[in-house]
Amino acid sequence: MIPEPQTPIAQLPIVPAKVLKAHRVYEGFDNRFRSCARLLQALWRERHDLPIGTFTNHQGIKRRIGSLIADGPAEEGRNFLNPEIAEIARLETAYQEPGAMIDRTRLYGNLLSSMPLCFNLFAPLRRDLDLAAKLLRAMVPGINIKAVRHVWFEHSPGRKDPTLTGDRSAFDVAFVYERRDGKTGLVAVEAKYSESGQEPAPSEFSARYEELSRASGLFKEPDHAALRVNPLQQYFREHLLAQAAVMRGDYAEAYFVLVAPRHNHLVQNAARLYSSFLAKPGKSQTPFVSIELEQVIEAYGWAGQEVHALDLWERYCDWWKVDEVVREALRASGKTWLPAPAASKPIALIGKAA
Repeated sequence: MIPEPQTPIAQLPIVPAKVLKAHRVYEGFDNRFRSCARLLQALWRERHDLPIGTFTNHQGIKRRIGSLIADGPAEEGRNFLNPEIAEIARLETAYQEPGAMIDRTRLYGNLLSSMPLCFNLFAPLRRDLDLAAKLLRAMVPGINIKAVRHVWFEHSPGRKDPTLTGDRSAFDVAFVYERRDGKTGLVAVEAKYSESGQEPAPSEFSARYEELSRASGLFKEPDHAALRVNPLQQYFREHLLAQAAVMRGDYAEAYFVLVAPRHNHLVQNAARLYSSFLAKPGKSQTPFVSIELEQVIEAYGWAGQEVHALDLWERYCDWWKVDEVVREALRASGKTWLPAPAASKPIALIGKAA
């Protein structure tokens, strides 16, 4: 469906290979969304005059990739939308929880990664807890928040703790809030950008997961194999981690929230599939909430943070930038031709044919 001007793009294009190659983002394994997202990041890098970065494979071969930035600007924090976010990312890296998996290379130099997205999206809330409360109310309608008390990145209530899930599962972002009755709640966030849901999974699940999945009351069929393989296994693990923290008494309630782009159909389909396995949550169960990245960005605008909302939109969701280069390339590739000479005496010929 060709997008109409001044309307949201309902479907992303299949980007011509020559366009991807021109911006050094041609990767044969990319799906449609990932190739568009990779191109969008390269276009953002080019507009901001950031030098291209290089990737070295396991054979030591280097190549330039348009969705990476060079080491110098990466160390300066140019993967982040402003210096304040970069500072928070540096501090989080320095003070990360024991066992946390913060990959510095991805965080500082990979424009396409969901890790810098998490900081660009949520780091401003670390220093403005009132704004954090406003956004959470928009993200989780009906949530009982008096005030947000903490915003933590790459957080687990207890890595390898046998009273939880017993492994290293963690949330991308965790919001700890106070309810109006003074009790404490948790919003645990998993953020996706270009991921497909086929990321590395545990080779096997411990017996603790069998116990938790049955005791949690979260699932219609807690032993179903589909919950333990891609694309659902990560949601299964993190949802149970949040629920286990409630069952242990850490929090009076919790929400498990997935944030992903509207056009990442693989993640959106996985979210719908995961929801189909869930039982209707009771008062003691942790609800699963799937929200589009675009909605979170719009919530920033509603909360009076228009500049940050526009920066996020330009960086991660302005698909008209992709549409522009695709249209330009397709126009350039079209050959012009002259109509064929008209046949002589066309009326007579038609009469003979009749």
